[in-house]
Amino acid sequence: MKQDFSTPHYRLQSLITGRIFEDTGWILEDEQADKPGLIRTIYDARQLKLKDKSYGFYQFADWLPVKEFLNGSSAPVTYQSKHLASHLGLSNLWVTFSGFWPEKGAMMRTCSFKETEAYAVCGRLDHQNGKVLVVASAGNTARAFARVCSDNKIPLLLCVPEDRIEVLWFDEPIDPCVKLVASRRGSDYFDAIHLSNLACQIDGFVMEGGAKNVARRDGMGTTVLSAVTTIGNIPDYYFQAVGSGTGAIAAWEANLRLIDDGRYGNNKMRLMVSQNEPFIPLYHAWQADSRNLFITDDDEARAQIDQIDAKVLSNRKPPYGIVGGLYDALKDTQGSVLTVSNQLLRQASTLFENLEGIDLHPAAAVAVASLVEAVKNKTVEPDALIMLNITGGGEERFKKENALHYLKPELVFDIDPDFEEVKNRLQSLFAKVVI
Repeated sequence: MKQDFSTPHYRLQSLITGRIFEDTGWILEDEQADKPGLIRTIYDARQLKLKDKSYGFYQFADWLPVKEFLNGSSAPVTYQSKHLASHLGLSNLWVTFSGFWPEKGAMMRTCSFKETEAYAVCGRLDHQNGKVLVVASAGNTARAFARVCSDNKIPLLLCVPEDRIEVLWFDEPIDPCVKLVASRRGSDYFDAIHLSNLACQIDGFVMEGGAKNVARRDGMGTTVLSAVTTIGNIPDYYFQAVGSGTGAIAAWEANLRLIDDGRYGNNKMRLMVSQNEPFIPLYHAWQADSRNLFITDDDEARAQIDQIDAKVLSNRKPPYGIVGGLYDALKDTQGSVLTVSNQLLRQASTLFENLEGIDLHPAAAVAVASLVEAVKNKTVEPDALIMLNITGGGEERFKKENALHYLKPELVFDIDPDFEEVKNRLQSLFAKVVI
């Protein structure tokens, strides 16, 4: 279902200068700001009016900075937990599920809430301009963007660590407009980001933007829109596992819009974000009440990342201290950063599947484990209204029910490649597609 917006339905605002301005293109920051800071969307519609569920993800279009609706989307689904809630002694636990769970109405073919990012970002993009969108990922984001861009014929360059390409599975072959390149084995997400930054210095390639892209954040914020419009109230607590923390920032921003909406209460959800030990840079910074992350040796960071089950939670340079970033979100909501071990997340994964009936991504299991620990530690009240953001699930079921196709890298680069080599090889790679 494709639909164009005839007129813009939002503007942008700088969190540094307060300046409000039109989105005249692929704007990722306020050019008049004197220091780094996020920009936010201000929508014409103060109150959110949902479209019919047939619109999929775009039922939330009033609060999405998109130019058109793309094909194939599915929205997050929220339901009240009975079995997990009873097991934990919670009376008001709600699960927002993004993934594949047909009985609940969740039909995300990549089994991850990263689809919310991809459909928002690609819906904002003017992909008729002949440029190639560049996305770096440790796995799930790449799979989501590949699926969306393939289905809608949008040129895409994916940069993924070679050790993570096994997660690029699909139920249908990917269109040639999508190309995968990798940073060699032993690299991590940060190395893939470095490769993508080099690519974006080449004419004809455009950076997706990560947390700076308002479409990515507002797309992820639809998990909160799903929860609040289903429950009828803003939750007291919000649980999610984080790598960059962009999803938690998005939840905070959606919360602020819902307060302004006026129909769902005026409280701010306490952001309860969690990481997978031993890679816990956000936890260390938060414990020290520091806006700055502590610099970790590259080799030590890679070694820690190699040990965690939830590999997608491995961003070494997250939008933490930037104005409007995770530090500010946690401060404003009196939030917390929690940590769980591989053992605890595995136990939580089994618990959730046994009680709720669907398998989880490791990152989602981190969120469940952190909720279990918070209940044990009496950090949350038994009658509190809690939103548990399950960011990925149903993958094992989906794989059993579908024949899989894997995307293979066209090129593999060294961890610190020569720019001219990257330029020449990428231009050649896309020569027959758009450039």
